Amino acid sequence: MKTGFKRATVPLALLALTMLTAAGCGDGGSGSGKLTVWMYPVIMDPKANAAYWDGIEKGFEAKEKGVDLSIELLPWENRDQKLATAFGSGKGPDVVLLGPDQIPQYQATGALRPVDRAIGEARSAFRPTALEAMSRDGKVYAAPIYHTVTSTLYNRKLLEKAGVTEPPATWDAVRAAAPRLKQAGASTLDYSASNEASLNMSFYPLLWQAGGRVFADGGRKAAFNSPEGVEALTFLVDLYKSGAVPRSAMNNANLFTDQALGRQQVAMGYTNTPADAVLAEKAWGKGNVIVGPALTGPGGQVCFGMPGGLGINARSADVQGAERFIAYMVQPAQIESMGRAGGFFSPRTDVTVPHGGAHAKEYEEALDHTHPGEPNPAARQLMALLSPEIQAALTGKKSPEEALAAAAAAADELLARQR
Repeated sequence: MKTGFKRATVPLALLALTMLTAAGCGDGGSGSGKLTVWMYPVIMDPKANAAYWDGIEKGFEAKEKGVDLSIELLPWENRDQKLATAFGSGKGPDVVLLGPDQIPQYQATGALRPVDRAIGEARSAFRPTALEAMSRDGKVYAAPIYHTVTSTLYNRKLLEKAGVTEPPATWDAVRAAAPRLKQAGASTLDYSASNEASLNMSFYPLLWQAGGRVFADGGRKAAFNSPEGVEALTFLVDLYKSGAVPRSAMNNANLFTDQALGRQQVAMGYTNTPADAVLAEKAWGKGNVIVGPALTGPGGQVCFGMPGGLGINARSADVQGAERFIAYMVQPAQIESMGRAGGFFSPRTDVTVPHGGAHAKEYEEALDHTHPGEPNPAARQLMALLSPEIQAALTGKKSPEEALAAAAAAADELLARQR
């Protein structure tokens, strides 16, 4: 990166890193002395993002004398295309930021090297769901360095206007509140039905709350057309037909400010981020914002939240250096500094990121109910097949059973081609 920012002080706490260094933990890649990391705008403010990674760069180089670390800041746009091209050409970075949905694709092609040794003794400190999300075939392919979380977000003013004294925290409570909110001129539940919206932030949490799953048979078949899936889509369709989910949901692409929830036309959302809560305070007034627990359905209490982690290029010329950098980044000091800088939560159970926000406690509690999604090489393609069928059910063109059956048939054909 070498941007010329002033040196930042980065706490080290590197006992595990020292052990890795002494042991020479990597095989393959004798150590070129140069490391390249591909990083993305995980911190929303571009200047703050650059300054943070400049501090990490300097802090690591101060510890690892003779190592030239370059953290390259790339945009999110066309991320997968660029990374796949780089991996395929053998010219990719040594270390790259990955999400759970990317692991299956790159692990299957042999582009990634496991990071188990880099995690070392810290393994037991990670949230089991965070490690599971980054694992394939019993090995961890990306070391979690932060965790996202979503939960319920309520507009107190709209609830009080409708005489709803308790924010709806279950499906039954949502159903019960809907007629009262409608009489008061508001919709009940925000939903993103646009094809541009990720199903991880729309339909899938409802599916998991019903006790269902996206995939079955080790990811070789679709499972969302199960009775639980039908129950989830029926719940959504019934709300939409009654006006409890606003008609604008069809164009809602997970954007808060310009959609019904942000404009105070709907009383609650169930996949809202801490950043949404901040925007809500500005738009509604602090006293009108309530963050509640993860929504509970007939199958349990579930919200979406996933880790972001660092993976190692299988063709790295300096595996040992890459592992030492990852060991550095998973230490408590770096987990805390990453969380503070980006507004994230900790993927480790022994590290709590202090947040100054009014609703940090509620989001921290929601972490215990996060579902990181169901990674699969064809996950995004499957979403493209399922989203139009959900739209068809919402608009009454198909029943929930018909819509999910049609999507499952197309998904099974897609998954069969992946084998």
